[in-house]
Amino acid sequence: MTDLKLFRQDAEGRDVELRGSTVALEVELQRRVEAGLESMLGIRFLASEYPTGPWHRGRIDTLGLDENNTPVVIEYKKGSDSGVVSQAVSYLTWLGSAQHEFEALVKEKLGAEAAEGIDWRNPRMVCIAASFSHHDRVAVQNLGKRIDLVRYRVFDGGLLSLVLIESAAGASRPSPARRQRREQEVGGPADGETALAAPGAAGAVPDCLRDLSAELDEVLTAWGEVEVVPLLHYVAYRRIVNLASVVFRPKHQVILVYLRLDPDAVKLEEGFTRDMRGVGHHGTGDLEVRIASAADLEKAGPLIRRAFEAA
Repeated sequence: MTDLKLFRQDAEGRDVELRGSTVALEVELQRRVEAGLESMLGIRFLASEYPTGPWHRGRIDTLGLDENNTPVVIEYKKGSDSGVVSQAVSYLTWLGSAQHEFEALVKEKLGAEAAEGIDWRNPRMVCIAASFSHHDRVAVQNLGKRIDLVRYRVFDGGLLSLVLIESAAGASRPSPARRQRREQEVGGPADGETALAAPGAAGAVPDCLRDLSAELDEVLTAWGEVEVVPLLHYVAYRRIVNLASVVFRPKHQVILVYLRLDPDAVKLEEGFTRDMRGVGHHGTGDLEVRIASAADLEKAGPLIRRAFEAA
């Protein structure tokens, strides 16, 4: 992936490149990202400089809970650091051993409902640094951990860029028994909905929606690198943040796609698009798009492209 280049037009209409740089102090980057954590990365802030105890011997830069209710550890490096991947594994190991401690923190900061809804199957590590080596990128793909490598640059005028360089899906674990019980009691799919694995997996998509689902998957991943994250009640399509959440409703032979778009910026069409702000639904995204046919999918293409660019 090439470096991000930014240009500004001068008074004569010529494009002048803005030269990116790194921060002078690591804490500058940390405070900047934490201040905009939810809008930048789709992560709710929990704590800074969180101690991991005598065995792991560290302080986690930022702890958070992402938009899919997954625990997240974030580490920042003002330059590059060959130890960032091993540090990521160490902190993810700590997270796995400190579930009750983490849940208590979530309950304190975000409330009991958020704590009950934590998805422990595949915790994330986000490493934000000025650069990563080729060995870092190879390593994260072979560790079996969910790790995102994000490169940053700062520019004149207060601009900050974040570019996802590498993303490893990790290995999902079964939910704890008590979470499974709660899901069965209060978190089951809505009427006519199906909780599924990733599109294309054997048995994952209802037969009546299989062809349409495959076409939708192609459109959602057509514009660049997109990670497909199978969750309990929906499938998330994400870059740095979710661009879309997909819910299958075989009873109505329709696929609901929730896009990361402002409904006010879209001309809503009854029976096709819907403003979901303030309306409870599985997944993330404020704009609902109903896909029941190839024609619907073709009409949704420009909206999906806009959501991709926004993510």
